[in-house]
Amino acid sequence: MKILIVDDEEMQRDMLQGFLEKQGHVVLSAGSGEDALAIFDSAAIDLALLDQKMGGMSGDELLFLMKKKNPLVRAIMITAYASVDTAVKVMRLGADDFLEKPVDLRLLLDKIEAIAAQLAVEEDAGEIAAFLEEQELPFQVIGESPAMKELLSLVRRMARTPWTVLIRGETGTGKELVGRLLHSLSPRQAKPFIELNCAAVPENLFESELFGHEKGAFTGADARRKGRFELAQGGTLFLDEVGELPLNLQAKLLRALQESRISRVGSEQDIEVDVRVVAATNRDLKMMVEKGEFREDLFYRLNVLELEVPPLRRRKEDIPALVDFFLGKYAAKSTTMSREALDALVKYPFPGNIRELEHLIQRVVALARSSKIMAADLPREIRLSQVANGEGDLGARLNEVEREMIVEALKQHDWVQTRAADALGISERVLRYKMGKHQIKKG
Repeated sequence: MKILIVDDEEMQRDMLQGFLEKQGHVVLSAGSGEDALAIFDSAAIDLALLDQKMGGMSGDELLFLMKKKNPLVRAIMITAYASVDTAVKVMRLGADDFLEKPVDLRLLLDKIEAIAAQLAVEEDAGEIAAFLEEQELPFQVIGESPAMKELLSLVRRMARTPWTVLIRGETGTGKELVGRLLHSLSPRQAKPFIELNCAAVPENLFESELFGHEKGAFTGADARRKGRFELAQGGTLFLDEVGELPLNLQAKLLRALQESRISRVGSEQDIEVDVRVVAATNRDLKMMVEKGEFREDLFYRLNVLELEVPPLRRRKEDIPALVDFFLGKYAAKSTTMSREALDALVKYPFPGNIRELEHLIQRVVALARSSKIMAADLPREIRLSQVANGEGDLGARLNEVEREMIVEALKQHDWVQTRAADALGISERVLRYKMGKHQIKKG
């Protein structure tokens, strides 16, 4: 990362520059706001460390001018007096964070690493957005929230690999869409993407659906039929709701994954298959393994790489764009949403996730009296939810949300704190502090 340090105290600049260069960063420094702007104009700066109180141009003024030149630049303000007012002020100016003097170098490094991770995620998400704009794909990916950018970053990196991927997420979050995106970004994109909903196939027909059958293999088998593995040859096989796969068939799926071979029902001949399997589930497969409802060896074979699709309540920033998309898809004429109606939707928790939002828009569009949807046009449960969610102290509610996110991240990563901290975008030390603050312990 290329970092610019701006401080009118030479000793402070030298100390920070030496420390950060030892961490592998490229560091430039300036003793005044004017010198900093000259450097900023001539070099691509990723992050600026700004002293808030300097002779001449202040750090606040400098940050304003830098953001005016490049709104994407990241900044950390260094201040002698840390307070809530200071935090609010620097955040409004566009700073990512602030630090109190004397600078805690370990804390500074944690903040820089978090920003570097965010930049990498945004770069990956930007590459996917550019790719989707160039391609004519039968689906659209909507997501500018941090949770979705993190997901898209992982998708881009996983798509290049040949390994199996397990996509986890609640019902209605768009797991199939993520599977399609993995395929579209992979070297297999020109080959078939074949789906199989494991919950929708009768158990007695499942083996035939997956591996195919020969003529006369069973009553009603009037002709040879290829299964999903053969149809996906060279491409991707998407197994939706894989947790519903009958236990007696899990061994056969495991064999197919291990040996890249299948045999049709009624045949003794093996067929080589070159297929990447992507599985999806809304169930806790690890818990099913402990209960003996899912084979442990198959779980680890499917779970080589893992993705979690965030629920809509964790990506509320995407709701306005999703609403616009569904309005354009289902409204017969140009239709807009009032500010009050959109506000009510953003505050609603959407237990059914994107699928619930889509069905809601379909219903509202069909029943709306005009081309502008008002809050009164929304279903009663959404209007009531807005009132219910308005109660309570803001600080207490924020603490509750933070605690819930931390517990969820720890559970998802088997209480491994390093992995949970990475998923949350914070350092392990900060995670431990917050666990103590919220009295979070492994149950």
